[in-house]
Amino acid sequence: MGNRVVLGMSGGVDSSVAAYLLKQQGYDVIGITMQVWQENEEFSEREGGCCSLSSVNDARMVADRIGIPFYVMNFKEIFKEKVIDYFVEDYLEGKTPNPCVACNRYIKFDELLRRAEGLGADYVATGHYARIYEENNRYILEKAADDHKDQTYALYNLTQEQLKKTLMPCGDYTKEEIRAIAHEIGLIVADKKDSQDICFVEDGNHGNFVYSMVPEKKNPGNFVDKNGKVLGTHKGIAYYTIGQRKGLGLALGVPVFVMGINKDRNEVIIGSDEDLMHDTLIMDEVNLILTDVLTEPVRLMGKIRYAAKPAACTLYPLPDGRLKAVFDVKQRAITKGQSAVFYDGLKVFGGGIIREIY
Repeated sequence: MGNRVVLGMSGGVDSSVAAYLLKQQGYDVIGITMQVWQENEEFSEREGGCCSLSSVNDARMVADRIGIPFYVMNFKEIFKEKVIDYFVEDYLEGKTPNPCVACNRYIKFDELLRRAEGLGADYVATGHYARIYEENNRYILEKAADDHKDQTYALYNLTQEQLKKTLMPCGDYTKEEIRAIAHEIGLIVADKKDSQDICFVEDGNHGNFVYSMVPEKKNPGNFVDKNGKVLGTHKGIAYYTIGQRKGLGLALGVPVFVMGINKDRNEVIIGSDEDLMHDTLIMDEVNLILTDVLTEPVRLMGKIRYAAKPAACTLYPLPDGRLKAVFDVKQRAITKGQSAVFYDGLKVFGGGIIREIY
């Protein structure tokens, strides 16, 4: 393959240093910021926001400093369809979506790759903390050198063809080393804070965002216990997620949590911390990286959400193509709609979307 690479630039320090590292390695780098903000929608200007207009300006100045061409490309339509609409629909179904996983799958490593190939590029690149390499004629996704910044959980959907055409130069560095490089070469984003929240949810309140998109769907209902006893009134199911304790407005004398959501009855089910503990999940929309198909049970380490600690489990193939994971120790607040991702040592084995919990 050649050496032209299209790099997704968010205006943050990671993708900025990635541009520098790739140029130093001899690549012909083209910087692209993906315009995803919608018409008449004010995206946050908070420091670290990856979708704001100021971040576009930061990316443009970094590209000028490094000496690479820079463009802004319109991704608004596909971002709304594949990320925002999916986000809204899942919350209205009583699930908890992961928009970063969806964005990586459909935007950064699908649509961006197609457009990059249209520009004659051989690769796409990002500032993600992960490592990609070839081993025994298969492309491997491995945890980053900096375990605290590792982002492989959100990248498990990458296919072999996408891995073959993807570069992630930050994966071999710690965050501190990336910032040191940014200071050394005089980048204005060297001390820019990391983006922490969902880029299109301005105030961090996913319920407010969902109902701003579909106000007619906002329908208060009942909080109930697991026996169906009414405990109070909720604001709308999109405001709640499994394991939530704060913001319930219930005074029951003991700590209580959201343990389930019944979309058909418009109920939010309340329980104890013990009620959140489960050891088995079933997932679909499976993508495997270390093998094409799972034919027999395998021992792995699994994560049920981005911030979860990996836990020992056995992964089983099911006849319909879904996978079942059984954890050695019960996990807290396994949540429908989230991704379960599995590791063989440092290598990502694969993952899928959680649909059933036992």
